[in-house]
Amino acid sequence: MRVLLTGSSGLIGTALVDALVGDGHLVTRLVRTVPAKATPAKGTPATGANPGPDAVTDVAWDPARGTIDVDGLVAAGPFDGVVHLAGAGVGDKRWNPARKQLIADSRNLSTTLLVDTLVALPTPPPVLVSASAVGFYGDRGADVLDEESPAGTGFLAGVCVAWERAAEPAAAAGIRTVLLRTGIVLSAHGGVLGKQLPLFRMGVGGKVGSGHQYRSWITLDDEVAAIIQCLVDETLAGPVNATAPAPATDAALAKALGAALHRPSFFAVPAPALKLVLGTEMATDMVLSSQRVLPAKLIASGFAFAHTDLDEAVRSVLGPN
Repeated sequence: MRVLLTGSSGLIGTALVDALVGDGHLVTRLVRTVPAKATPAKGTPATGANPGPDAVTDVAWDPARGTIDVDGLVAAGPFDGVVHLAGAGVGDKRWNPARKQLIADSRNLSTTLLVDTLVALPTPPPVLVSASAVGFYGDRGADVLDEESPAGTGFLAGVCVAWERAAEPAAAAGIRTVLLRTGIVLSAHGGVLGKQLPLFRMGVGGKVGSGHQYRSWITLDDEVAAIIQCLVDETLAGPVNATAPAPATDAALAKALGAALHRPSFFAVPAPALKLVLGTEMATDMVLSSQRVLPAKLIASGFAFAHTDLDEAVRSVLGPN
């Protein structure tokens, strides 16, 4: 396959490039700065095929300015699929009006620019996998949610609704469009887990707030595999939840981390302290909210999760300790 990818420098994007190149596919990355010579992704091809020095190429774009190198895309294509992961980190900095605007704009502007460009290509791609998040569902307590569940309320839910809406013209133009609602991605190298690990390794980790809020999680390996499944499985379209089949409470996740690291996990971060550090809206919307999400469409498609048990998944992600 020839795959076009945005957000290639992030946690998921980096792993996806490695997996695709390892399987002998060709990847074109949309990047803001094109290096003098593109560097092939890491990894040994699983198929034994040599991907060659041109397995990864770069094409320039700047969503904030609304610019994209269309000639470069035409030269690199036609593409068998597109994966759109670009967007400013939701939890990277404390929210203020400017940061919230950046979070929204980085998704809406990039999606609109990408979709408008794809539709106008001489040979549009047959499939677009466009990122979204389980934040779409808002704070829903212990309610069991699937792709048919309506949107929730709050800043992140609003961001996800607008993000997904920006991809709608692709579907209207006949491109099979998957809206990938990803949960917490478990990885020792970044994301939510990467930020928590230092505390747990020091023995001062534990639940956040009441610990009753549900965390819809997925390992990085399964996230990458799910994206590839969405690229190749023509039955998948519209919202698709990228979460493991067994969402767990925050307290259960803390217990699993402590057990895997052989450290205590009985400390707790009180909700008022969290609101003081992050601000009330960010703490409430991002950390204290609860989404109990099931991957109904992935399961129906026959997708085989490598990790369905939380304790085993955490041990696998962390490796020997």
